[in-house]
Amino acid sequence: MANPDSEGQEQIDLCEYIFKRLVQLGLGSVHGVPGDYNLTILDYVKPAGLNWVGNANELNSGYASDGYGRIKGISAMVTSYGVGDLSAINAIGGAYGERAPLVHLVGTPPTAAQEAGACLHHSLGDGRLRIFADMNKFVTAAQANLTDVDKAPALVDATLKTCVLESRPVYIELPTNLVHAKVPAPTSPIDLSVPGYDEEHETKVASSIVEAIQKSKKPMIFVGGIAARFRVTEEINEFVRLTGIPTVTMTFGKSIVNESLPNYQGVYMGAIGDTVLKQQVDDADLVLDFGPMHSDVNTFGFTAVPKADVTITIDQYSAKFFGKSDTSGRAYLPKSFMAKLLKGIGATKLPEYPFNRGSTYPPHLLQNLKPSPNKERIEHDEFWLSMSNFLRSGDVVLVEAGTAIAGACSMVLPDNVVFINSGLWLSIGYTLPALQGVALARREQLKEGSKEAAGFSGRSILFIGDGSLQMSVQAISDIIRNKLDVTIIVINNDGYTVERYIHGFDQSYNDIQPWRNTQAPNLFGAIINDFDYPVETEQVRNWGELRSLLARPDVKKGKGLAIIEIFMDMKDAPLPLKNFAGFMANRNKTNGKS
Repeated sequence: MANPDSEGQEQIDLCEYIFKRLVQLGLGSVHGVPGDYNLTILDYVKPAGLNWVGNANELNSGYASDGYGRIKGISAMVTSYGVGDLSAINAIGGAYGERAPLVHLVGTPPTAAQEAGACLHHSLGDGRLRIFADMNKFVTAAQANLTDVDKAPALVDATLKTCVLESRPVYIELPTNLVHAKVPAPTSPIDLSVPGYDEEHETKVASSIVEAIQKSKKPMIFVGGIAARFRVTEEINEFVRLTGIPTVTMTFGKSIVNESLPNYQGVYMGAIGDTVLKQQVDDADLVLDFGPMHSDVNTFGFTAVPKADVTITIDQYSAKFFGKSDTSGRAYLPKSFMAKLLKGIGATKLPEYPFNRGSTYPPHLLQNLKPSPNKERIEHDEFWLSMSNFLRSGDVVLVEAGTAIAGACSMVLPDNVVFINSGLWLSIGYTLPALQGVALARREQLKEGSKEAAGFSGRSILFIGDGSLQMSVQAISDIIRNKLDVTIIVINNDGYTVERYIHGFDQSYNDIQPWRNTQAPNLFGAIINDFDYPVETEQVRNWGELRSLLARPDVKKGKGLAIIEIFMDMKDAPLPLKNFAGFMANRNKTNGKS
């Protein structure tokens, strides 16, 4: 039944309405897996001007959508009811916790069958056909069950608005019998205004922060990974530059601050990191904490959490002063708030803030690095510092949970690098499918000529362990299918290294079946000697082989698919990982935080 208030207005199918709205929000591709409950939905993808990715499984589809959404600000995946739905829910949980904007569109059984509680395939067979939607309520910011055609457009708009504003996944159910239902075509963009926005309040918050800086003698700036969701990276960097305040990032926030800024001091690791830096943080009389993620891993056992009584937490739409939350319900807008903050700082004369960089400050270590002889086996601590020289401005770098995250903390990044990791969910295998989503999003941005892709090198580079690779290896098939330009660097150290250091170093449960990783492109159907989409695979066992490989023009260019497998000793690991694994082992024996 069409809405009587919309008589005379163009009518379109409900599914077309959903995809039209997603295109308006900047979506270019749809991830997912076909299933009988969503096949008619997929008929609308191409006509909407969208690219169908076609993933090998739903979990990888969710991970890829997460990566795509972190780059483009919106993503979408389509799964079938029940089995596909639940296959994706792990990825949806990670996207919720780490704030990735993802629209999960699920094809569901016809409304009559749902109302009758029919014993349908892909259900639990007990008549509870809404149970999967109930499960998803815990890991999505908004849900929409499109059973009322008259209300469906408004419900779609409200749900998509929540996805964009909260930068979190949302869940939309579309029954098979309503895919073609007629609804009024949209005549204006989705209202993305922020509830509670108050410009006077925004000005007051910015002024209060400027005043706090003026009063401080030993301020610090912290930048966490959630700050990337604010879409104000340029403004944060300008704030760091203008103030000259000593600045650190958390592991999850690495690359948000340009590491060439003179007051940038590296990744803060709390008690397991540099003692000089920790003392400086402990002595701070003011900490400005942008977009924090205070998880146990991201704060190295909560030892990198700044003291609440000196901290102003700057979130996306609100600020918390010295442990006291704003309960007024008033909000600011990230862009205009940062503009006011920068204006206030620009009109204020601030002193030069002294700071001492510790002995483990990465640029100093890189400058003093003495390369090992060519025949020597590659070891972690030298490897991660050395790989800094391979990176260039405009790269997107992803690092997997475990040795890669711990090692990459010491990398020195060029400006304009996007660094993606996991700071909370830490589901191993996430980054390989996320690489697919990231590379696709960047390719679209280049074609669109978007500001976000300005200076993009064309390279998307992943560092992943051999154990994590086995979790989601089918994503290599998705990469080949979509002919994406990626470099995959596999750290082969014969199993689950981080777990070995936490417990059971020599136990068989930390072993994995050895794979011939460089043969994966052949398994997944890559065409050998394809000049349009080159595929390169190499194995490296010593420093000489690695240096020769990284110097090759084709490897440096990053065109096509490259898989580089680097063999390291099972007992080797980055020093931060060894130190933190000891903390985790002790923590797991107790009930507390430490």
